Amino acid sequence: MLTQDQAVSIFDRIQKLSSADEIEVHFSGGRFALTRFANNTIHQNVEEENHVVSVRTVFGKRTARATTNKFDDDGLRRVVESSESLAKVQHPDPDLLPTPGSREAEINPGKVGVPAVAVNAPTAQFPLRHFEQTAALTPQLRADGVSKIVGVAQKHRLTAAGIFSSCEAVEGIFNSRGLQRWHAQTSAEVSITMIGGDSSGWQKSNSPDIANLDPLHLAEIAGQKAIDAAHPKEMAAGKYTVILEPSAALDIVGFMFWDYSGMAILDQRSFLTDRIGTKLFGDNITIWDDVSHPLQSGSPFDGEGMSRMRIALVENGIVKRVVYARATAERMKHSQQKDKVGPIAATGHGFPLPNEVGEMPLNIVFTPPRDPQTLPQMIASTERGVLITRLWYIREVDPYEKIVTGMTRDGTFLIEHGRIHHGVRNFRFNESLIQMLSNVEAMSAPVRTSGEESFDMVVPAMKIRDFNFTEVTKF
Repeated sequence: MLTQDQAVSIFDRIQKLSSADEIEVHFSGGRFALTRFANNTIHQNVEEENHVVSVRTVFGKRTARATTNKFDDDGLRRVVESSESLAKVQHPDPDLLPTPGSREAEINPGKVGVPAVAVNAPTAQFPLRHFEQTAALTPQLRADGVSKIVGVAQKHRLTAAGIFSSCEAVEGIFNSRGLQRWHAQTSAEVSITMIGGDSSGWQKSNSPDIANLDPLHLAEIAGQKAIDAAHPKEMAAGKYTVILEPSAALDIVGFMFWDYSGMAILDQRSFLTDRIGTKLFGDNITIWDDVSHPLQSGSPFDGEGMSRMRIALVENGIVKRVVYARATAERMKHSQQKDKVGPIAATGHGFPLPNEVGEMPLNIVFTPPRDPQTLPQMIASTERGVLITRLWYIREVDPYEKIVTGMTRDGTFLIEHGRIHHGVRNFRFNESLIQMLSNVEAMSAPVRTSGEESFDMVVPAMKIRDFNFTEVTKF
């Protein structure tokens, strides 16, 4: 694994090779291992270790980036030459700012929220995200986990497929103005699909700490869903009360967070255009972006090295603000929309430059409801409705009203008189996220959740009235 000391040495070598006005170097990579299984058998085990250095050079208002994974003298010389050659032929970018110094990146003057890492405190309380037991996962340990999963499948005469992966990763950013940021993290993930004759069940979980993953427990849930969903019956399409398990809630709400971006507002491609400060959702919806939350993951700095801020995106249904990269914030301060968007300042959510998308909140956390309900309590309070394990093939239909379409899968059930009765054929839905988050009747305590259509978040299960199913599928 690449260490911070090694990265400092590489950066010093790169600086000596460059004649640019400014230089920024981004380090990333690590070791990734994957055990894949299908038909109740492991059929693939792979492991890769790779680190890359991405060099951005600046000449006046011109900038470009080049990347390599060769750290010898010739490799570094070539990547610097490539970056500089590309930068010199770019059109000047009038919005390009100087790279941030360490004080600007860590203190973030004009802050809009609470810093994820305390100012001038390298030992600030930030959740541990590198766990030795995760980094030490071997193929044998992953195979032992898969063995437990397959054992559940065989016990119930089901067929299991999925993955068990682990990784150890580093990320760092250094620039010629003295900025040095470094982050190390581990991650482990288990995804399971259990298949019966005409049904399936699914579970997925991800965590920096392998101690938080229980393959056997996940397999038992997925297996039971496949059993309970057997011989699904057809229900008519229409509007139903639905209970979205956390993975289903994650995958559908994830489609709106690209819009919580200053760049998206400036480009008028966000559904929040002219809506910041207005009440769009129900009183029970409060959403933060918070990289320091104990159930979240990721580095405390963004693609420019700026400290990520803890930002309230929605408070009691009211859209409060969006996030900003440094250049986007400067553009917004001089735009005609500056009086309509709430506080304007860099929030530490930018992507590495140059890019065309600006920024995005990537550490979404739903605030717990005042009276959280468990999933069984939600089911017990439902006279007639549908329990949804997960959603997939989600696509946007109307970007301004945030109407999305997609399908249910891997465990869809009829609820009647407070009980799950049987599996039902899957539905296609067309639903406005604005309307959906205005119709949330109950929520569970938020949990760290993984899906297939969006990034990991801390989200609750949700009970929603009048969810719009438009068609019934044939499976």
